Amino acid sequence: MSKVTIKNSGHTFDVRPSQTVLQAAIEAGVNLPYGCRNGACGACKAEVIAGKVMHDDYQGSAMSDTELAAGTALLCCARPLEDLIIESREVGGLAGIKPRILPARVAKKEQLAHDVIALHLQLPASERLQFKAGQYIEFILKDGKRRAFSIANAPHDSDFLQLHIRVIPGGQFSEYAANELVEKAILRLEAPFGSFFLREDSNKPIIFVAGGTGFAPVKGMIEHMLHNNIKRDIILYRGARQLRDLYMNDLSEKWAKLLPNIRYIPVLSEPAESDNWQGRTGLVHQAVLDDFEGLSGYQAYVCGAPAMCELAHQTFVQQGLESDEFFSDAFTFANPVPKLATV
Repeated sequence: MSKVTIKNSGHTFDVRPSQTVLQAAIEAGVNLPYGCRNGACGACKAEVIAGKVMHDDYQGSAMSDTELAAGTALLCCARPLEDLIIESREVGGLAGIKPRILPARVAKKEQLAHDVIALHLQLPASERLQFKAGQYIEFILKDGKRRAFSIANAPHDSDFLQLHIRVIPGGQFSEYAANELVEKAILRLEAPFGSFFLREDSNKPIIFVAGGTGFAPVKGMIEHMLHNNIKRDIILYRGARQLRDLYMNDLSEKWAKLLPNIRYIPVLSEPAESDNWQGRTGLVHQAVLDDFEGLSGYQAYVCGAPAMCELAHQTFVQQGLESDEFFSDAFTFANPVPKLATV
């Protein structure tokens, strides 16, 4: 057993030999920032002030060798070799919400686009999942591995959990969900996870940037704001390759048409000739940079591919965004697995 002390706050928690620092922090109710939990996004990086850690495998894009040599740790992959003192900010606003394991029934499957399906999951009548808009769930697979998907609905609308799943050619998990998973099947999940959620203690206008199915958590956050009459200005940028990839576009257009505080800017990177696209083209994060001479005074919530999230972070900060007003959730793809675990 090792003890971890967070220098910034003085909070401490114990880490068992079987745990990473992040796993132990979540179990202890210490809210450190994190995203993917599998060494891909880099959101949980922290500075090791004292002590040593060893790392499980992680992606080089999440933490460079230079950062590692300078004492940075990727907490989702770091296992203490001795007691630690780390420097990391803590995430407020979770109000004691902790993940728990629940069964869920597949109530409905819905085709949202040529390669995106929605799963509507029903929890037991006696169970209500507490979560923040923008957080995610993890399916627990038969072999113990997990697959994570953002919750696309707001907490007030929690009779069903809505997930948006991109069907990857050759991806056994997503193809199983699309083609073999039947309605009324019972699955196991653990939730909620993630520090990508709306910070309600701010009145700053919000820039949302959603690439592909990164729209799912953004949808949940906007619906939460509408339900709670939070009237902060919103600029929603959505990035897709072609028009057919811009699923639920009518919902985004409806928000912008009916609500004066919401602007909607779709951006296609490679529109097809048949799209007859007259809108914005290029990379979605670049559209933000082109539209704003300075980003100070804004909050940015960015969700999509890791490269897009990282590039948005770097360039938005360069354009004046305060670093601690940038929040992201980087979607990563795992190796295929054939089956979900059933209860």
